[in-house]
Formats: sequence, structure tokens, C-alpha cells
Amino acid sequence: MGGLREERMDPDGVNARLAALEGRLGRLEARLAALGDTLGRGAPSFTEAKQEIQAWVTDYVSLRLQQLVPETCEHPERTAETVVAEGPVLPGTRIRCTEDVIHRLGRIPIPFVRQMVTQKVAESARAENVLLVDVTFFERAATF
Repeated sequence: MGGLREERMDPDGVNARLAALEGRLGRLEARLAALGDTLGRGAPSFTEAKQEIQAWVTDYVSLRLQQLVPETCEHPERTAETVVAEGPVLPGTRIRCTEDVIHRLGRIPIPFVRQMVTQKVAESARAENVLLVDVTFFERAATF
């Protein structure tokens, strides 16, 4: 009653159970080998993990900016001198920009992303000595 005895078991049933057990052991060996390979590679270093996260965030922000900011905006033409003299500035900076740029920044719904984009554009404008950030420069500089 405690179990089946070998004398009573059908040889075909024993063979089937043995084959099923061998199959399960084969899958277990494969999983253990895969786990060994994973552990053999080791964990990524802090620098590699940081770079992977930065790359993912950059790709995500770039994708969202492309979705949120349209290719073109229709606005009346103004001379650059007029815009520089009276135009708005990038939030938190002294860098002059056009109303179009302010409009596009306002369309970024996540505040910290908006701030990151503003800082990136301002840094690019300072590095390239740009006096007025227009939409073309903004689109180029806002890409991470």
C-alpha cells in the first residue's frame, strides 16, 4: 500500500516513467547550465549599469519629445534683432529664445524633463555662442 512494487509494475509503465524522469532531469540540467553561464558573466559594474540607465532615459526622453513637439509651428516671421531685443528667455537662464521655443517647452508635460531639456539647450547655446535660441536650434540641442 505504501507504493507500487516493481513486481507489480508494468514494464512499459516503468519505461514511460523513466523517460519522463529523464526528460525532467534534462530540462533541469539545461536550466542549471544557463544559470551557471549567467553567474559566470557576473553582474555589470556600477559604471556599466549607470551608462545603460542613462542610455535608456535618453532614448525615452528623445522619443517622448518627438511625440510631444510637432515638426513645425506656424508663427508670423519677425526679424532676429527684434526678437533678441524683446524676446523671452529660457526659464531659469538669461539665454534669449523665441516664443516658439517657449511654446514647445510648455508642451513637455513632465516638469523635470522640461527642466532637463531647458538646461541642455542653454548649455548648447552657451557652448556655441548662440544669442537667440530658435526652433531649429532647439530641436537640434534638445536631442540627448
